[in-house]
Amino acid sequence: MQRYKRVLLKLSGEALAGDKGTGFDEATCIPVAEQIRQLVKDGVEVAIVIGGGNFWRGRSSENIDRTKADQIGMMATVMNCIYMSEICRSVGLSTQVLTPFECGSFTKLFSKDRVNKYLSKGMVVFFAGGTGHPYFSTDTATALRAIEIDADVILAAKSIDGVYDSDPAVNPDAKKYDTMKMSDIVDQKLGVVDLAAAVLCMENRMPMYIFGLNEENSIINTVNGAGTGTDITVE
Repeated sequence: MQRYKRVLLKLSGEALAGDKGTGFDEATCIPVAEQIRQLVKDGVEVAIVIGGGNFWRGRSSENIDRTKADQIGMMATVMNCIYMSEICRSVGLSTQVLTPFECGSFTKLFSKDRVNKYLSKGMVVFFAGGTGHPYFSTDTATALRAIEIDADVILAAKSIDGVYDSDPAVNPDAKKYDTMKMSDIVDQKLGVVDLAAAVLCMENRMPMYIFGLNEENSIINTVNGAGTGTDITVE
């Protein structure tokens, strides 16, 4: 049984790269697109934010001004969204890429009315370019867009299958949380997501579900209430 009607899916840029670690890996991306196609077929409205870490991170060079570094990161997310949009089209989906700034004819400018129109037509909407401003991560852009479009939840697909009390790659006895409060992430500065994003979600009662992208049908299972990740509540 579906838990959600409208979701904002956050994909890491690294997820698109697969084992290569950088750039795009089509064999990794096609199964993701096929899951998204199934969700749309089942009547779920899907919007997507993708990070830019497979090309650039804001602190990739100490020799570049932070504002300019962040702008490079924004453009990395545009490339990722255009790429993933085309992968989704290749499996039969209709898509649109929206940005908070003019990007020639590559994208359209973000507006809530435009998003609602596209989603109501069964199109998958990609939010590229972050917030359009430096000093904000794609986590924050994800929270902002989810709140703006009245999404039911943020689905954060990561390389790790949830939130742990310590790094499971280092500590084999690390405990995974099935559920936790967004206020705990803020109060304890846990670093699960960007602090600004966590505060936005907490203040605007936007829940989040963190899960492992690499598990089979993990996106579909999460939407249908059978996820094995961490449910972050805002009650």
